[in-house]
Amino acid sequence: MSNDPLVIFLIAGEPSGDAIGGRLMAEMKALTGGRIRFAGVGGAAMHREGLESIFPMSDLSIMGLVEIVPHIPKLLRRINDTVEKVKEVRPDALVTIDAPAFNFKVARRLKGQGVPLIHYVAPTVWAWRPGRARKIARFLDHLLVLLPFEPPYFEREGLACTFIGHPVIESGADGGDGKSFRRKYQIPDEAPLLCLLPGSRFSEISKLLPVFKLTVDELGRRHPRLRVVVPTVDHVADAIRNEINLWPVPAMIIEGTKDKYDAFAAADVALAASGTVAMELAMAGTPTVIAYKVSRLSAFLARRLVRVSHVNLLNILLGREVVPEHLQERCNPATLANAVSRLLDDPDARTAQKAAALEGMEMIGLGGPSPSHRAAETILKIVEKHRLSGLTKKD
Repeated sequence: MSNDPLVIFLIAGEPSGDAIGGRLMAEMKALTGGRIRFAGVGGAAMHREGLESIFPMSDLSIMGLVEIVPHIPKLLRRINDTVEKVKEVRPDALVTIDAPAFNFKVARRLKGQGVPLIHYVAPTVWAWRPGRARKIARFLDHLLVLLPFEPPYFEREGLACTFIGHPVIESGADGGDGKSFRRKYQIPDEAPLLCLLPGSRFSEISKLLPVFKLTVDELGRRHPRLRVVVPTVDHVADAIRNEINLWPVPAMIIEGTKDKYDAFAAADVALAASGTVAMELAMAGTPTVIAYKVSRLSAFLARRLVRVSHVNLLNILLGREVVPEHLQERCNPATLANAVSRLLDDPDARTAQKAAALEGMEMIGLGGPSPSHRAAETILKIVEKHRLSGLTKKD
């Protein structure tokens, strides 16, 4: 590697991408001995590693086929802002993390500008819109994928691809201390504890929390000693707190990664929104029920586009439903209460789900080098090759 400090421009669009970006930055600093600078868009994790975001990452945290429409003008402005900033910085590489609706528009406009375009987290072409693989191969230079079965989808279109493993492997989700959590919050060992995770976006919470409330009401009748813990993030904590303060079942809000993972270890069962947290729960070995609702129009469109029979990644990896999924019409209090009660009442069902979760974790990298280390090594090799190519052309 050249002795000149590297400049890497990163873009993350939501909390899960920010966590990936923070770990990636730490690995790149370690591998370069600190001879590296960062620019771009990110959140708290990336800020801790030295990134000053050019605008709030929350501007990009929008989900849903229909829900995104009112935000299009702002997103278009942010695309322009980002493209101009990349041209100004002229980094050694642009690394976009997930958030394809935003990041691919930025990358497409930067094609041919002399900056290696690397995307981290592949679009789920195996689930829907397989034609996207060919489209992104036209402008991306390299793709870092999380799942072992993904590379062929892109390599057959001529896009270089590296399987690095899933970031949940290095999340620390399996390191929680359940006993200390129960002591800290005075939860008796014999009290059943439900970990409730209604999502990290207001659009998710507005749809799921009312259903979860009625589910908890029913569970409280079936399990009189039930306690509920709700791990959340700061930007939605107040909204959730205002709701659960009125619940008849004792429920408490917690914030912070350590308390969240301790809660996972302490909980008997989790009821969670579909998404990144479902894989954290699998990593923690917490028996889980998955629930999700979107607008009727978004659901209508998704059912006609999606080609997989499951939404939970663990179920997709294993090819069977080991984690119960209750979506849209099935995301109702009676169905969810029955699913949670089955896990609370049946130790064998909990044990079976934990064993399946371990099997899935091994498929996505558990026991090998960390995904961030693999990603950092791959990016630095691409940068070095690009720099050497530039020197050769000058000679």
